[in-house]
Amino acid sequence: MALAGSAAPAQAQGLGAAIAHFFGFGGSSQAAGAPASTNAPAGVTAPPPSLTSQAAPPPGALPPAAVPAAQAATTKTAENDAEPAAVPVAPDKPVATSALKAPSATPPTTAADATLAMATMMDGAGGGISNADLMAALQSAAAAGQPMALWRLGTMYEDGDGVAKDDVKAFGYFSEIANDHADAAPRGVDADIVAESFVKMGDYYEKGLPDAGIEADPERAEQLLLHAATYFGNADAQYRVGELYLRSPDDANPLQAARWLALAAHKGHVPAQARLGDLLFNGAGIKAAPAEGLMWLTIAHDRSIGTPDESWINELLTRDMSVATPEERKAAIKMARAVEPEFDSPQAREARR
Repeated sequence: MALAGSAAPAQAQGLGAAIAHFFGFGGSSQAAGAPASTNAPAGVTAPPPSLTSQAAPPPGALPPAAVPAAQAATTKTAENDAEPAAVPVAPDKPVATSALKAPSATPPTTAADATLAMATMMDGAGGGISNADLMAALQSAAAAGQPMALWRLGTMYEDGDGVAKDDVKAFGYFSEIANDHADAAPRGVDADIVAESFVKMGDYYEKGLPDAGIEADPERAEQLLLHAATYFGNADAQYRVGELYLRSPDDANPLQAARWLALAAHKGHVPAQARLGDLLFNGAGIKAAPAEGLMWLTIAHDRSIGTPDESWINELLTRDMSVATPEERKAAIKMARAVEPEFDSPQAREARR
């Protein structure tokens, strides 16, 4: 689907170059033969049959090579290319504070961070630019295959941000990123954008997009999520895979759900922290760890304030706290105070000093 857009007018060419310079683009982010990273939970040698269907993709979808890449993502890789593995939850070994990785002085940049940085740059000292110039610059950069520009255009059309909402165009931009960069090295800004594009496409395949000729295909959606979750180690995808294991009507697997949720929770994914906490507290299908479950719920609650997730996370925490023992509550609060700083923003860490 050729939706990259036409070349920008001359007055926007400089801005396109500025975009490229700002995000360090200048060539393809794909690393030939880049190995997959070990981002699947320990003990997961292959997804369940419902997650590995090899149904032929519809026209314009990902190339067949993307599916083997997802299946191969659980193999051991070179240490310098693999993300440090988060410690999974086992039924007889709850999450321990010591299992969390030390906070990084410079947290990894995400697609959302990069989008915000782009918006800040464009709306900065010069008092902003016209929407026409912005679109021309983005289209020029997108035509050159720059993932950040493709991502920005995709989210603009998906949300109707400055343009008429158009899910077909949004799907086209996300699809282009995923098709061209499915095997990109699983690190850095480009990797996060590519992974999030797989997640976005998974959403479209889950519901279907008739105007683009895409029928609802839950199995294809699961394949796309698995590639983002295993190869790229994307926290949002890992959370969603955990939800699939937890809520599957045919083959629910709470243990595997807990392991996937733990991977995302250790990366600071707030909904995953809440779901993991509730699962550990109640012990539905795994060994219960009430204090540590309340710890994760407390952390998720504190970090969800002011977000769309605040209400349902608060409901989970209130419900579980109401049946917890005083000792469990006290232990959970103590652990949360020790662990929560691991997920602070750089600004919060600086303020605490």
